[in-house]
Amino acid sequence: MTAPDVTGPGVTGTDNQAPVLVLGPMLRYVSETEATIWVETDRACQVAILGRQAPTFAVAGHHYALVVIDGLTPGSEHEYQVTLDGTVRWPETSGPEAAAAAGGIFPPSVLRTLRPKASLASEPIRIAFGSCRVTEVKLNSPREKAAYAQADDADALAASAARLRDTPRDQWPDVLLMIGDQVYADNPGPATRRFIRQRRDASAPPGEEVADFEEYCALYREAWAEPAVRWLFSVIPTGMIFDDHDVRDDWNTSAAWREDMAAKPWWRARLEGAYLGYWIYQHLGNLSPAELDADETWQQVRGREQSHQEQGHKSQESDAAGILRDLARRSDEGAAGIRWSFRRTFGTVRVVMIDSRTRRVLDPGKRLMTDEAEWQWVTDSVRGDWDHVVLATSVPLLLPRGIHALEAWCAGLCDGAWGNRGARFGERLRRTVDLEHWPSFGRSFALFEQLLTGLASGEHAAPGGEPPASVTVISGDVHHSYLTVVDLPAGVRSRTAVHQAVCSPFHQWMPPLLRRAQKLGGSAPGGWLGAAVARLAGARDPAIGWRITRGPWFENMFSVLEFTGRQATVTFDRAVTDSAGVPRLTTADQTRLS
Repeated sequence: MTAPDVTGPGVTGTDNQAPVLVLGPMLRYVSETEATIWVETDRACQVAILGRQAPTFAVAGHHYALVVIDGLTPGSEHEYQVTLDGTVRWPETSGPEAAAAAGGIFPPSVLRTLRPKASLASEPIRIAFGSCRVTEVKLNSPREKAAYAQADDADALAASAARLRDTPRDQWPDVLLMIGDQVYADNPGPATRRFIRQRRDASAPPGEEVADFEEYCALYREAWAEPAVRWLFSVIPTGMIFDDHDVRDDWNTSAAWREDMAAKPWWRARLEGAYLGYWIYQHLGNLSPAELDADETWQQVRGREQSHQEQGHKSQESDAAGILRDLARRSDEGAAGIRWSFRRTFGTVRVVMIDSRTRRVLDPGKRLMTDEAEWQWVTDSVRGDWDHVVLATSVPLLLPRGIHALEAWCAGLCDGAWGNRGARFGERLRRTVDLEHWPSFGRSFALFEQLLTGLASGEHAAPGGEPPASVTVISGDVHHSYLTVVDLPAGVRSRTAVHQAVCSPFHQWMPPLLRRAQKLGGSAPGGWLGAAVARLAGARDPAIGWRITRGPWFENMFSVLEFTGRQATVTFDRAVTDSAGVPRLTTADQTRLS
């Protein structure tokens, strides 16, 4: 996977008199009649798309715009260009994107609105998903390098772009859900590392990891400027949620982890940069136009810019960095009223993206994956008559049974089940092998079990309504993919099919030693042994059962859920490199869920 070069805020083209498109366009929220398209530019300007305009806003010397396009017809298609101060800047006229377009590799960018709800009883809704994408795989030993040399390095997002190019538009996904680790701040690619070395001493902490917002901007450009991926993002709507590597490995694993990181002199700037980057590059596009109108931070940013322009500063921008730094501080402190989770509706399909990182309660003995208010919002979000419910969480709910038991056991140790020495050992183990998924938050795991059972039994349906035909938990994080069937507690009679589908990575790699450990944890002996040990630390037995029925796959993957009426299927596709060196998708498995 070859990454483009990146530079600082002075990114410019050959024409210094006209603004330049730095990144984007990215098609973000799309409904039947509305859409938003995000761009980054090299200077202040007016951005126009399909007859709608928006001024850029500035954050720490960088320039962005979110163009809201309304009044569209359901089920319509609109090929579009992007103009900056009246000059067409997309499709590009120079550079690799222009060469690709001239060679017929990528067709024009297009905005496709959702079909009318009435038509979706017979027409499919397609929700693509996955997680974890590095620019360059980090290898730690000669043995890992030798093993990786035998692996296929095809990037699943680039492979998806190659497939879409040759696929009729009516068969494209309606949305791509990117469920964490869109960028790796603790493992940036070569272009970002060069940028870091050019601006500071990389021998001092945090070394060649990202240190602040300026370096996050370079990191996002390196991740998203590759021509195939850039075109993909210009035609498929995206929804995104962060996971730990968007900030740092093990982010918010425990109270002790937070204390250790807070003591590092470089951590505050890193965390602040992470939140600023996430709000701009990921979160803003998750919101509908109505949600944007109600979002306090967005209104502050736009209100500040509007006031600045009304005072006569037409060629400048009022920098919003201070507003976002305040948001970053309050979010890290767990302030009320800040929500990164979001929900979307596709006909009778309800999708809820759960923030599994910032609303954690980390007090020993009281740990929660999300605080009570956030979980109530999740529960409220699935109430109603839905044919299908999709619950997205960056970290998997259901792990191989042996690993589930190991996490529950370790959580018990950390809470003092085996004394202070056991607690210290448990904390070291938790960080070393990433034991911080839902099983390590036992109370939240039990609440998730209750939610799945309540959905399947019709508890959350409207009076007189019926339970959904399927409930699917989708996730990533663990660098391998698999499908799990959920068995509801004894006594719950339901026709709802409950599954978990994990798709990870888009582009990463798991060393052979970890692969063997995953397989051992998924074996029957591993599950029995783990459960016995977990009980000794006071862990409860799960109320639900589950079985991994497909996978695991350790290649780069891309998955799609397809819903037609009350029918549901999931497809897992491998990314492979064809004989011409082009990344392609090939189907590993397709399973009916409902």
